[in-house]
Amino acid sequence: MKNKYFTYIFIITGLFLASSCGDDILDTRARDAFTESFIYDDPDQLERLVFTSYNSTESWGVNRFQWWSRRFNLEAASYEAKFNFRDLDLFRVRAGWNDSNVGVLAQKWSNYWDYIRQINEFLDRVDESNAMAANPDKVGELKAEMRFLRANLYAKLIRFYGGVPIIDRALGLDDEFNIPRDSYEDCVNFIVSELDAAAAVLPETRPDSEFGRATKLAALAVKSRTLLYAASALHDPSTQPSGPLYDYTNPNKWQDAAAAAKEVIDIVGARDLIAVSDAQDYQELFLSPNDDILFARPYGSEFYEFGTDPNTLWDKTQSPNGYDGWALSSPTHNFALEFNMADGTTTSQGTFDPSNPNEGREMRYYADLLFNGADFRGREVEYYLSEDVNVFPHGVDSPEGLGNALHSSKTGYNIRKFQDESVEVSGGISSNRPFILYRLAEIYLNYAEASYHAGNESEALTFLNKVSARALQPAITASGDDLLEAIRRERRVELAFEGHNFFDERRWMIEEHLGFDIKGLKWTKQTDGEMAFEEVTVVTRPYFEKHYYLPIPRQEIEKAPAIEQNAGY
Repeated sequence: MKNKYFTYIFIITGLFLASSCGDDILDTRARDAFTESFIYDDPDQLERLVFTSYNSTESWGVNRFQWWSRRFNLEAASYEAKFNFRDLDLFRVRAGWNDSNVGVLAQKWSNYWDYIRQINEFLDRVDESNAMAANPDKVGELKAEMRFLRANLYAKLIRFYGGVPIIDRALGLDDEFNIPRDSYEDCVNFIVSELDAAAAVLPETRPDSEFGRATKLAALAVKSRTLLYAASALHDPSTQPSGPLYDYTNPNKWQDAAAAAKEVIDIVGARDLIAVSDAQDYQELFLSPNDDILFARPYGSEFYEFGTDPNTLWDKTQSPNGYDGWALSSPTHNFALEFNMADGTTTSQGTFDPSNPNEGREMRYYADLLFNGADFRGREVEYYLSEDVNVFPHGVDSPEGLGNALHSSKTGYNIRKFQDESVEVSGGISSNRPFILYRLAEIYLNYAEASYHAGNESEALTFLNKVSARALQPAITASGDDLLEAIRRERRVELAFEGHNFFDERRWMIEEHLGFDIKGLKWTKQTDGEMAFEEVTVVTRPYFEKHYYLPIPRQEIEKAPAIEQNAGY
């Protein structure tokens, strides 16, 4: 599936560009009876209406509606990384969230509900439309796409907020808007039901020209993630916060989560992941479409993340300052230690040499991270300061280096993953780089985790090793608690910087990965030319028990007092 031309999704992105400038396409059409009638009369026009709702999927930026946060994602609020520029606390993970300020996570609630409203309007009208009568097969599939997108939105809402109101129709002027939240379990059941219905209609695969549109596999992938999250410790009635807004009481939860992942596995024949021979091969898996991708938001040389601003892509926003990059998310040294050695041992055992932290590491370390001495874009990365500038100058990527030195890495790491080193840092656009939302490696890891908890360690090991072996790691043979930790470590490393860790550490309730001293490496080039470093605490991120969920925005509760606020706010 290489070298795809994203005909359909270019349209989607183009419509987003229009809407992102302040024009709400769906609202505008809804106000014009003639235009609205025309759309629902014509299957092709109705298809274009569906395309606008694909903008509800995530992308390179955590928040499209704020300048800064178009340029980095949830990795900067997770165990993986921190926001780098001036050590600003843009996510308020240090100051703490409250019901009127969650930093750059603001507008998640309103944005998701805006899309749900738009999709509900479509679903209310489509069955009785002339377009459905004219071409029921095509329009029936469009309806399934919209049900998929709505379910995906609800899945995102409950990750951030717990149980939310289930609104499955467009509300009219005479309807009650003061709607209480439904239970978390009811929300999960609704999402699964919608995804099953969509999966029954959607095609299993798409032709290359439709890459980025929903498929049966995409719907089942959302179902798999939703049920895995629901089964996790955070939603067990024995943990806090507890109550209907947070709890999942299904006694077969792990078996159901395993079965959901197995649906995808059976369709693909439990095949091996795409093989790679080295770090560069692995790196390139994230730069173009391939058969391991189950659902992605495509970008390309005609359209990219935000308007005509190519500097929302990660070549500019994550490269070190010496390359004229902004280095907005600095990986933590804590997280870098999650990457194994090439021989499969961890950094707390075996062949790891703390005095040479970049030597002998597993292949994904070199594919995902930039570190002092890494070969990147034709030269070595230089984070070091010189012991004596009369002997050696400061490193070009250091706080005394090139570019805007305020962007120099505070941890001694930058993100390499997703960067296309064949294009320019500033303004370089790849021909068809996708933002991956769901992929087969995640499904295998979902199945491994669910199988472990369901008591089937053999299946867990089989699919854990499918992921680990593709990364050129030796076979994992652990059992018991060691196997669970191996699954979690593999998930952290394989899915690094893809928006998973923010939620994974919360659903696992691993407090030391939610509040911790963020460590970094401070490098020095000595007068004899040798490199030395010291491990430093860059900043401390405190642990807040209430940070398992975002608060419901205060203005939303003021408008609808029946909505109960989350615990701790």
